[in-house]
Amino acid sequence: MFLPEKVESWDEMKEKGMIKSIKQIVPAQLVNMGGIILDQPLPYRGIDQVDPFLLIHHWSHTMEGGKRQQDVGVGPHPHRGFSPVTFVFKGGVHHRDSLGISSEVFAGGVQWINSGRGIIHSERPVKELAEYGGDFEIIQLWINMPVKNKMDAPAYYPLHKNTIPKWQSDDKLISVHVVCGSFNDLKGSVNPLSEMSIFRLELKKGGRLTIPVREFDNTLLYLLDGRLNSGNENVIPKDLLIYDSHGDTVEITVVEDSNAIFLSGEPLNEPMYSHGPFVMSSQREIVQAINAYQDGEMGSLKEVFD
Repeated sequence: MFLPEKVESWDEMKEKGMIKSIKQIVPAQLVNMGGIILDQPLPYRGIDQVDPFLLIHHWSHTMEGGKRQQDVGVGPHPHRGFSPVTFVFKGGVHHRDSLGISSEVFAGGVQWINSGRGIIHSERPVKELAEYGGDFEIIQLWINMPVKNKMDAPAYYPLHKNTIPKWQSDDKLISVHVVCGSFNDLKGSVNPLSEMSIFRLELKKGGRLTIPVREFDNTLLYLLDGRLNSGNENVIPKDLLIYDSHGDTVEITVVEDSNAIFLSGEPLNEPMYSHGPFVMSSQREIVQAINAYQDGEMGSLKEVFD
C-alpha cells in the first residue's frame, strides 16, 4: 500500500477531508458501433464528457475463428483533434495508418495516437485471432487535445507491456501500470498534451490502494471485472466512477480480484464540438475537418494483408 508523505493512516486522511468522494456512478450501456456490440459508460445521458475525457468504449468478445483479418475489427477511418487511446487486455490489436505504420500490440499494452490535424487508421484483431479464434478485450478512450495542439502533426505511440512502468505493493496484491503521469516515482513514457495521469490497475482481493491526484482535476475509474469499494461506494463490473473535484487522494479497497483503468486530468475548459471522428473547437472547424478528409488532406490508407 502506498500512502502520500506526511499522512499516518487512512483514518487521518478521512478526518482531513483529503479523500475524494463519489459524485456519480454511471453503469455502462450497450451500444452498436457498426455491428460491434460494446459497453459505453461515457458519454452517458446528460454527460457529454468529463473534460478532457470524451469517450470510453469497452469491447469484450470471444472470436470464433475461421475468418480473414480484413473481415473483423474496424477498417480505415479518420480522426482529427483528439487522442484515441486503446488498452489491450486480451488478445492483440493490429494498427495500420496513413503515416505508413503497421504495428501489433498485445495484452497488457497500449496504443496511443495524437491525431492532430488528421490521421486515417484501422484497428483489427491480429491475424491469429481472426483465423484461430480466442478471447479479445480492449478499451478505447478518447481524450480531447488542447486547442493549440489540434493542428499538430499526427503521431502514433505503441506501448508494449514490458515497456510500461509497473509499481507493485509489498504484499503483491496491487499492481499499477503507469501509462502517463507518475505514481510513486515511476513516470509513464507518454508525454500527454495536458496534465493527466492514466493507469491500468490489477487488483487482488484484500488489497488497498491510495492514489494521489491533483485537487480539482477530473478523476474517473472504470471497473472491467471483479468488485471493489471506493469513496464508501460498492462498485461492480462496468461501472464508471466519477469522483468529486475536491480532495487529493482516491482510496480503493479490493473486494474481489479486479481490473480497472484510472484516469485523472486537468480540465481544458475550452470550447468543444464533435462530429463522428472529429473533435474541434468550433462548428466551422468541424466542417473544415470533413472537407479535409474528403479532399485527401489526411492522407490515405490502403491495408495490405498477408
